[in-house]
Amino acid sequence: MKRTPLFSAHQELGARFIDFAGWEMPVQYESALQEHLVVRTHAGLFDVSHMGRIEIRGRNALSAVQKITCNDVNRLADGQAQYSALLFNEGTFVDDILVYRIDAEHLLICVNASNREKDYHWIVQHIGMEAEIRDFSDDYAQLALQGPLSQALLQKLVDVDLGQLKSYWFTFTKINGTRSMVSRTGYTGEDGFEIYPPSQEAEKIWKRLLATGTECELTPAGLAARNTLRLEARLALYGNDINETTTPWEAGLNWIVKLEKGEFIGKQALLRQKETGISRKLVGFEMVERGIARDHFPVYYRDRLVGHVTSGSFAPTLQKAIGLTYLPPAIANPGTEISIDIRGKRIKANVVPTPFYRRPVN
Repeated sequence: MKRTPLFSAHQELGARFIDFAGWEMPVQYESALQEHLVVRTHAGLFDVSHMGRIEIRGRNALSAVQKITCNDVNRLADGQAQYSALLFNEGTFVDDILVYRIDAEHLLICVNASNREKDYHWIVQHIGMEAEIRDFSDDYAQLALQGPLSQALLQKLVDVDLGQLKSYWFTFTKINGTRSMVSRTGYTGEDGFEIYPPSQEAEKIWKRLLATGTECELTPAGLAARNTLRLEARLALYGNDINETTTPWEAGLNWIVKLEKGEFIGKQALLRQKETGISRKLVGFEMVERGIARDHFPVYYRDRLVGHVTSGSFAPTLQKAIGLTYLPPAIANPGTEISIDIRGKRIKANVVPTPFYRRPVN
């Protein structure tokens, strides 16, 4: 299995590891529940260096990325990021991604770890000689500092005013003497930052962050907490909630599709589906009766099998069991009663609005 530059640091902290997309990653340290809650109340630090980082350079970089993504990169200013997707011609997901515009001739695409090689080859295939493409994932690490106290903590280590950095914007600054990219993005539903230091400096910065964060109870957090945090915020997970068979319309991600921007891969299929309508819709549910709906459990409406749980877990912040599933639009409205087959017994649940959790507005 592959390991991130922080593997030894995780071992020192007593992390428990799992195989995630071929990476030996920390799933938790002492308690996944506590790691989840500390991100909601204070701050948590994640190693997400397994994610892929692909840069597009050249005079035609902007138009090339515009062609392969469904959101409108022409709306981005230098230093701004955007949630988007790479789509097949059928309008389904190659991957969901973040696009960072460094300048008009230099863009960075952050991709899911499980899709790193696939995405790189897909981008090369569809951009060709229009721009220079480089997978530089191994050159940089990626740390996610998340939680309501993350700004105050990180501010102690950087020489830029983080209060001026808006959500989905990024900048370059020195941390522990090392120039790194810092973006106000994340995957937890909380305010926070993602830090991209050179791989050889990652462990020093990780340890400096933890040492600096002692006062605010900064805690290292693993993939288990990352999963429950993102589920509460209804953030899609590739391979579970979206994949090569689902479209943005079905997944409720209409807002990342800009049909008016011009041609892009998958546009014609999305136009057709918008005209004919979708046959299924990703919705949230919460358990009414006792039981936790796990990934892949069968979902029933009355006595009819209508789907399966794409993501399901106990939600620590909400103190209830929640999940996501695809349902036919006719029964996808909040209040609809469904049931989840849990070990051979059908347990009642209700369709509910999402996100399940929104962070408090200060």
